[in-house]
Amino acid sequence: MISKKKDIRALSKKEIRDFFEGIGDKAYRGNQVYEWLWTKGAHHFEDMTNISKDKRILLQEHFVINHIEVDSIQKSKDGTIKNAVKLHDGLIVESVLIPTKTRTTACVSSQVGCSLDCKFCATARLKKMRNLNPDEIFDQVMAIDKESRLYHSRPLSNVVFMGMGEPLMNYKNVINAIEKITSKEGLGMSPKRITLSTSGVPKMIKKLADDKVKFNLAVSLHSAIQETREQIMPFADKLNLKDLLESLIYWYTKTKRRITYEYIIWEGINDNDDHIDAFLRYCKKVPCKVNLIEYNSIDDDDFKQASTKSIEAYINALEKNRIPVTVRRSRGKDIDAACGQLANKH
Repeated sequence: MISKKKDIRALSKKEIRDFFEGIGDKAYRGNQVYEWLWTKGAHHFEDMTNISKDKRILLQEHFVINHIEVDSIQKSKDGTIKNAVKLHDGLIVESVLIPTKTRTTACVSSQVGCSLDCKFCATARLKKMRNLNPDEIFDQVMAIDKESRLYHSRPLSNVVFMGMGEPLMNYKNVINAIEKITSKEGLGMSPKRITLSTSGVPKMIKKLADDKVKFNLAVSLHSAIQETREQIMPFADKLNLKDLLESLIYWYTKTKRRITYEYIIWEGINDNDDHIDAFLRYCKKVPCKVNLIEYNSIDDDDFKQASTKSIEAYINALEKNRIPVTVRRSRGKDIDAACGQLANKH
């Protein structure tokens, strides 16, 4: 049963301070509660041991903490961990811990399901149920940080918004969550270690620039030919390549930080010279780097990983034009935790 009480994590520090002043207590109690919520990640008022018992009971009478629960975890043979995250209303999202020799990365979700309709992505086949709240996003990061310390003996080093959902379709809550993740009163993570990945929402990319965000921006492009992009990402008929490019130029003008293009090469779709040439022209319009991503099957015969020869043709063309390119190997494929595979199969 969902509680009708207000989630205390929806309140600002000032509002929590005001609550304590309103009951005749000291305002600094609000600071203590805020620290328990966002720095220590308390899930229950009983955990707040420096708050008196009667005040904890009072908090329980007025508020609730709608924390997530890691309902189940799956471990890949490569060390990747996928969490099935149960929300307070019973809905499920997935988040992933991705370890390498030098870092551990949290891949987190921003929506239950997805607002968009990319045909190659399993998440896009799920109906969008709702946006995640800032605390639900924050909790995913906190849970993976604990897992990183437990299984890899080091704290979480990076966060990527590449899980379920389109982050820019949940703009306010995602930005609020990132503020908590980077705040000294939260996890204190550097914004430079956070990457927001979008399928390309021009209006909101411009808003990111206007809001002077400090984190990194990645764009799932996959084709620089409008007709092809509409075939694989139907929403692109309304959010077209021309408007997207204009927003990315605006982003760079405002932030002076280059874009990362995420790009999958499929057999018979974008594995020819015309697509390579179009992509090169697009890349030259604004400073960027490229991540070529391995395609992860979602049991759809329309999409097949391109040949090694086709991938090398892209790499050679990009390198010849001095555009930084990396081939990103997928992790966690055996547990459906790789890019594009998050679909709540459990």
